[in-house]
Amino acid sequence: MLNVDPPDILLLDTHAWLWFAEDAPEIRRSPAVTIVNAAADKQRLRVSAISVWELAMKESKGRVQLTGGATAWVHGALSDNRIALVPLSPEIAVHSTRLPGQELIHGDPADRIIAATARVLNATLLTRDGGLLDYAKHGYIRAISI
Repeated sequence: MLNVDPPDILLLDTHAWLWFAEDAPEIRRSPAVTIVNAAADKQRLRVSAISVWELAMKESKGRVQLTGGATAWVHGALSDNRIALVPLSPEIAVHSTRLPGQELIHGDPADRIIAATARVLNATLLTRDGGLLDYAKHGYIRAISI
């Protein structure tokens, strides 16, 4: 059983944000749901600005359908006061190019920025991405699997 005490900051990977905003079964059925809900109740949920870009790209390629289109969906999802958008700061952008354990994290720029965001914020990442979970196993970030 997972500790229900939420981390100081819980950073949602792009798919985790989509599932949270849509109240999808992937979140509802996850053992991590108690942590997500506790973090939401304490307004400790964060999402990286790169996730906006990543969702818009997925929608433009027909890989996800967002109600009302990407812009409307993002504005609606961010109107939830339990979650805050983390801007792509110069510190995060530069850090994403200099991550420790470079050989362990793939070259996907969005994942690198999300990993850098987690490191800079000292946040715990909620993800199902095997590469990011493996990166966490090596101690470079903290992560919880969905």
